[in-house]
Amino acid sequence: MAKVSFTAKRISEFGCPTGKQQAFLWDTTAPGLGLRVTPTGKPAFVFQSLYQGKTLRITIGSPEAWSIADAQAKARELQRLIDEGADPREKKRQQLAQADAARVRREAEAVTVAEAWKAYTEARAVRWGDHHKRDHDRLARSPGVTKKGKPTNAGPLHTFMGRRLADLTPAVIEQWAKQEGQVRPTAARLGWRLLKAFLAWCGNQPEYGALLQENPASTKVAREALGKPQAKQDVLLKEQLPAFFVAVRGLSSPVISAYMQAMLLTGARPGELLALKWQDVNSQWKSITLRDKDESKGGKDGTRTIPLTPYVEHLLAGLPRRGEWVFSSDTPSRPISPPRRRMADLARVLNVEGLSLHGLRRSFGSLSEWLELPAGSIAQIQGHKPSATAEKHYRVRPLDLLRVHHERFEAWILEQAGISFDRNQQPGGLRVVGGKEA
Repeated sequence: MAKVSFTAKRISEFGCPTGKQQAFLWDTTAPGLGLRVTPTGKPAFVFQSLYQGKTLRITIGSPEAWSIADAQAKARELQRLIDEGADPREKKRQQLAQADAARVRREAEAVTVAEAWKAYTEARAVRWGDHHKRDHDRLARSPGVTKKGKPTNAGPLHTFMGRRLADLTPAVIEQWAKQEGQVRPTAARLGWRLLKAFLAWCGNQPEYGALLQENPASTKVAREALGKPQAKQDVLLKEQLPAFFVAVRGLSSPVISAYMQAMLLTGARPGELLALKWQDVNSQWKSITLRDKDESKGGKDGTRTIPLTPYVEHLLAGLPRRGEWVFSSDTPSRPISPPRRRMADLARVLNVEGLSLHGLRRSFGSLSEWLELPAGSIAQIQGHKPSATAEKHYRVRPLDLLRVHHERFEAWILEQAGISFDRNQQPGGLRVVGGKEA
């Protein structure tokens, strides 16, 4: 085993003899330090010694990266570890693990909210309905421009998207809540709930959990800054029904007119009716299948079936069939947009402050009390979550039983509105009944 005092010239001139797989040149200055060469590979400084009676060899590095003095110092350091009873290989493994952990930590700390939000929505989307998915997109969206060139505002959560996830502290979220609570409290409250769920998910992920202090959105200050939602009072009174039907039947768009009347007469959510397709309307069994929320919100497997009452069937039969959507727009591939502006105009005509599309759904529930209809039947038609043990576990009303109460309600509404309607007439045809158009 050749031993020499390492010099740059000796190292550069040392080569692997023909027929050998490797060769070593050993240093006399630093015990254990050697130079290993192979026929094809680059030379490398190595350290070799005995540890617990066995030969131990560790690669230090290339002569291009390590000077002779540095390699000698490293060899002495490794020998000192052996003299102290430590395994230099374990020390190196620990250093590599620490370096890897530091790298992972740096990468994790650099993760933005937008990156984690994308991972969250992709991981959870399979458990969400379409409406819930749209809420996550809408509340986090960046400002933009509509197809007509009108600017759109950023969603309330967009302000967080460019931040590092590690920077979401209680103080940051509380300040956001104070600002958004003054400008758009309803959207901010929903955004806050989505943010809490997102941060709770992050806290359970190994790559994000160490970056957060508990759940920084779950603070009393943030909750109080956003305030409590006020119960909406926009409902139609019994005496307002005649004016409502005159106004809504006078709309220039028969599709919007039918949609608003059906809203009041079915108690459905605005989006449920907009999503109605012709295949969901069963004229034979007089039923409508609506795209519902999940079971915890009153639905079952994403749908619920309600009666197709005579007047609603009459309304739907009079609509043009321009595609798969019942309430189709001029573009057959999609339904109409929620007619909120028409609804606001209608509310002004009726002098009913703030009457909204959802207010028509609320009116269904409040007006049904005039007939003392079973609350459970009304809730099942509207898709409300069962509120009592008996309702949850024992009372699932068949469609025919719901039809009894629903048709009675529809007939009463039409009577209060002064509309004469012959339920036995063929759907879709208007004719004069009792001197009035039906």
